[in-house]
Amino acid sequence: MRTLLEVELDTETANRLITDGTLPKVMGGLMETLKPEAAYFYARDGRRCATFVVDLADEAGIPSLCEPFWLQLSARVKVHPCMNAEELSTGLGRLGRASF
Repeated sequence: MRTLLEVELDTETANRLITDGTLPKVMGGLMETLKPEAAYFYARDGRRCATFVVDLADEAGIPSLCEPFWLQLSARVKVHPCMNAEELSTGLGRLGRASF
């Protein structure tokens, strides 16, 4: 299941990891584990953020997806199942002519 993972880093924790030089190693390890289809890093509302598009086998994978960000980065994490345009088209095609 394609999943959008939004991560907002805790500023104090990120500052410490940047200062001691370990943030690149932590993020590299997380990227290696996640193997994201896409990864974006940016500032939002004055905080360091990242968005990852990952493949999640099922809902039971959510804890292993989120826990490293909570434990290592004290991050806020949001998880959203998502789809690409082709998958949306397929899903809409399954609606048929149902009355709503």
